[in-house]
Amino acid sequence: MASYYFLLFVLVTAFAFSEADDNELRPGFYGHSCPKLLSIVKQGVLKAIHNEARIGASLLRLHFHDCFVNGCDGSILLDDTNSFIGEKTAVANNNSARGFNVIDEIKANVEKACPSTVSCADILALAARDAVVTLGGPSWEVGLGRRDSMRASRGDANRSIPAPFLNLDKLKASFANQGLSEKDLVALSGAHTIGLARCSQFRAHIYNGTNIDPSFAKSLQSKCPRTGNDNLYQPFDFQTPTHFDNLYYKHLLAKKALVHSDQELFNGNPTTDKLVQKYANDNQEFFQAFAEGMLKMSNINPLTGSKGQIRINCRKNN
Repeated sequence: MASYYFLLFVLVTAFAFSEADDNELRPGFYGHSCPKLLSIVKQGVLKAIHNEARIGASLLRLHFHDCFVNGCDGSILLDDTNSFIGEKTAVANNNSARGFNVIDEIKANVEKACPSTVSCADILALAARDAVVTLGGPSWEVGLGRRDSMRASRGDANRSIPAPFLNLDKLKASFANQGLSEKDLVALSGAHTIGLARCSQFRAHIYNGTNIDPSFAKSLQSKCPRTGNDNLYQPFDFQTPTHFDNLYYKHLLAKKALVHSDQELFNGNPTTDKLVQKYANDNQEFFQAFAEGMLKMSNINPLTGSKGQIRINCRKNN
């Protein structure tokens, strides 16, 4: 009888641990169920960036905008339906968020290798990491095991994604709402070492900003008039826009940030000013802080266990 109860204890304990594991993100989550996952995602990202280097920044931005709206659950990938208006038409994403086709292609290849196994949210997290690495940035171990949301909300996206005109206090509050620190704010803003912004996003800064190099502002005014040309794009980092490095911070020191929210990180606040100077002076410090920040961000409120679903098509529910 004693041996029976001992065996029962072992089985219950093992079951409890397996259930706990299902609710925790871990790099080896698909080790047995989809062993080729990492290589499939990596090859998809390499192909996309080879075709267009800018897409690397777009994939990173998709992950960021996904995680900031009710957690890293792939909700940004959902198209609108009769029951909800999704996040693709939110102010920060409308005619701006891109890379959906890349995720679609990667997902299709993953489905061929291991059907109904890997979430779109996990693919997006891996693609963001691989995009950064491909463009010369740091790597980090991506915890896996997310499941996909069955809903999306344009209203939540409009409230949660930080805008390019925010001041420092509002930026800090936006990140704090996600459980992210001032250090995370400064480090993750370094994602703007790659990518582009539209004229409509930086117009106010170059015409009305008080913390911007006058000659830099004038050079941008010649391309972005007071009215019109809203969709003209300029790089955040005008020197190496497709290479992941710390020049972004050097531009902040020179008051040459493209958008107002970036320059707010170096505008007299002792904590953020010190971090900007540290990352401008030490690329490795930036890389380490960025990787740590991405690990934290990618763990914001994931759906795990039996929550959500594994979408077959990232654009719609099963």
